[in-house]
Amino acid sequence: MPRATKIVATLGPASTEPDVLAKLVAAGVDVFRFNFSHGTADDHLLRADRVRTAARNAGREVAIMADLQGPKIRIGKFTDGRIVLEVDAPFVLDAAFEGPGDGGHVGLDYKELPRDVRPDDVLLLNDGLIVLVVERVEGSRIHTTVRVGGELSNNKGINRQGGGLTAPALTMKDMEDIKTAMRLGADYVAVSFPKNATDMSLARLLANAAATEAGVAPPYMIAKIERAEAIPALQEILDASDGIMVARGDLAVEVGNPAVPALQKRMIKMARASNKLAITATQMMESMIVNAIPTRAEVSDVANAVLDGTDAVMLSAETASGRHPVATVQAMSAIVTAADESETVKLDADFLDQTFARVDQSIAYGALFTAHHLRCKAIVALTESGSTALWMSRHDIDLPIYAVTPRMPTLRKLSLFRNVRAIEMAENFDRDSALVQAVQLLQRQDLVASGDLIVITIGEPMGSPGGTNTLKIVKVGELLARPADASA
Repeated sequence: MPRATKIVATLGPASTEPDVLAKLVAAGVDVFRFNFSHGTADDHLLRADRVRTAARNAGREVAIMADLQGPKIRIGKFTDGRIVLEVDAPFVLDAAFEGPGDGGHVGLDYKELPRDVRPDDVLLLNDGLIVLVVERVEGSRIHTTVRVGGELSNNKGINRQGGGLTAPALTMKDMEDIKTAMRLGADYVAVSFPKNATDMSLARLLANAAATEAGVAPPYMIAKIERAEAIPALQEILDASDGIMVARGDLAVEVGNPAVPALQKRMIKMARASNKLAITATQMMESMIVNAIPTRAEVSDVANAVLDGTDAVMLSAETASGRHPVATVQAMSAIVTAADESETVKLDADFLDQTFARVDQSIAYGALFTAHHLRCKAIVALTESGSTALWMSRHDIDLPIYAVTPRMPTLRKLSLFRNVRAIEMAENFDRDSALVQAVQLLQRQDLVASGDLIVITIGEPMGSPGGTNTLKIVKVGELLARPADASA
């Protein structure tokens, strides 16, 4: 079987050169993440061109995810670039201060912070490594006492324990970056720090308008769950999105490290139940930024995310700036493959008390049930939009799902779907010849062989997104139809 769980890798200085990109694609990257917190529009456009070239040379497609920066909730700079804070020392955060700070005070990029905090609030800096307690607020100045000290350097992030910062999810920079993302043809847009469905709906409106202007397909929208406020609103955020990212870094700072593992499992479960995608991110292979092999704890972390049912696991600094980007992807792929193979199929239990509101959804689930009980070789979904393959991918099955489509945007988006391999097929509006064409494509790639039993789903009339209405059980080599050209 092909690897079921997908790999997202972040691009950066360590992974931008064409030869490294080619090795990353060969190692198994399914989606490249463009971090819009860094780089210019021209940088991103150049990288997108290189990614498309690397994928084309490898004979497959990968997706591009544009990850928006979101609000800059950060401190300013220091005279010497860094300071050391001692426990119980006073320290002032000053929203009006524009110069470089020192051991007693520093400026703020986030000017609204004095209005968002109250005495006794706990502020966490640098991913929670520095802890400050608010004593009082005087105008633009927040007077704090250091509870947990240490080294603090320029532009580190700020979180309020328990959440409650009022910064909007979309900044003016994000709105411009959405236009850049559509110019480069991003397949996914990840929105940082959404608090509710409204944040995601606004981002989708902007992305769809930018896609129309750029003449590309609208992207899938991914909500990065990083704020404490997003947890009670998780279902409405899921309903307004195409998927979520379990962004464990900022989320852990706001809700506390002990709460994150259970939240991760809950979020992935909710995403699958809502027919949405799930990505698990942050520090998955952190030690490989420097080391050539992962720790055993990291191996377990990645494997457990797979066993939770995540669609993809994500690498950040490991591939963006680490010493071993290709080896990291290879190691992650090996871990994911082993975890995939250990899963137990519980399809019958999944379908208890299920009701289906749509014909195409019913066909998708029927294909899973039939293929599982007939011990078929594979499931083949001829799809325009990818929705049939998405529904199938929400349930674990020990069979590969091949999504065959003539639509390049769909082909690329499918790169993120769990247990789905996308295959390009020439457009064909005749059902019988399209079926033969699809099976011949699979045979040419040695994915099925003569005599194999497979289940195929297709829609009539052909070419209508969401129109899947037919399920066929086929023995390869016995499908009778007019001759078809199987060239992609």
